[in-house]
Amino acid sequence: MSGKYHGQFCNGLSGVEELCKYVDKLLNLASTQEVLSHNQKGKCHEELLDGSVRLLDVCSISRDILLRFREQVQALQSAFRRRKGDSSIETSVATFNCFRKKMKKDVKKLIASLKQMDNKHGASSLLDQDQQLSAVIRVIREVNVTNCSIFQSLLVFLSTSSKPKQSRWSLVSKLMYKGVVACEEKEENDNELVAVYAALSEVSDSEKVKITYKKLEALLTSIEDLESCLESVFRILIKTRSSLLNLISL
Repeated sequence: MSGKYHGQFCNGLSGVEELCKYVDKLLNLASTQEVLSHNQKGKCHEELLDGSVRLLDVCSISRDILLRFREQVQALQSAFRRRKGDSSIETSVATFNCFRKKMKKDVKKLIASLKQMDNKHGASSLLDQDQQLSAVIRVIREVNVTNCSIFQSLLVFLSTSSKPKQSRWSLVSKLMYKGVVACEEKEENDNELVAVYAALSEVSDSEKVKITYKKLEALLTSIEDLESCLESVFRILIKTRSSLLNLISL
């Protein structure tokens, strides 16, 4: 996962963090506070609170899945380092593959749930109200949709190792990824996660065990980088929700 996709997701999560900082600043503007306090208070606040909770939940779930993924990779590392025989390694690989299958099912359920929530908010009539209110809601909706898309892409990639698909993100999302696209063009064949999965399927001698161990080591470093990025995102999401709660209590 190092290189192309590792860089893509780290940049994507940095983009999430920047977008959330922007929303936090928006919520603390006097003009935003005035608009939200005078227009459709109940429905508007309900959607904003639902959106902030959803992002926190998705980020928290992503952190938990990545933590369990790291633990599984570390267990594999330990088995390959001990090299007590093929049966020990085969057992560890089988355990890892079972974990991957379960993770794939969990991610599928999560994404289905997120799509239902997207449809619910998409049918909202809030945007037919006051023009200033509509502008604020549109911005926050776009940020939420973009951020959820990035979380979904990360989780799908971890569970399937499939190349992330382009989502219908807003202009601000495309701007966030401008540098990443250029990077991708230079690193077309670098996918450490796929390399690890392929190596695990053909461990047959001591030399391949050594090679696979090194690949697991590189993968673990990438996972730790992503965990650090997710932790930063989680902190700013908590800050943004705190700003929202303070705004609503005015």
